[in-house]
Amino acid sequence: MPFDSDKIMFEIYREAAYSGQYRVVYFTELQDHNKEFEISRAMAGEHFYDGFIRNYRKDQAKELIAKFLERLNRGERLTSADLERELKDYIPA
Repeated sequence: MPFDSDKIMFEIYREAAYSGQYRVVYFTELQDHNKEFEISRAMAGEHFYDGFIRNYRKDQAKELIAKFLERLNRGERLTSADLERELKDYIPA
């Protein structure tokens, strides 16, 4: 069983009040100075997906998430199941 420090909790959401763009917030990497703002911003948005990625190879997982967000923001019709399929190698068991 992985330790909590071995995984990163994140959420993908769509901004409701601003640009309507999809964004990601990595909750477990927030610092005290931005934690409240980022959480509030995510909670005000439209939820798309939340979950965990492994800390091991997190940079590759974050790159995959960034590319997925680019596709969503270009208007491509994607689902949370599509993202989960793409992230399967990075999701903790």
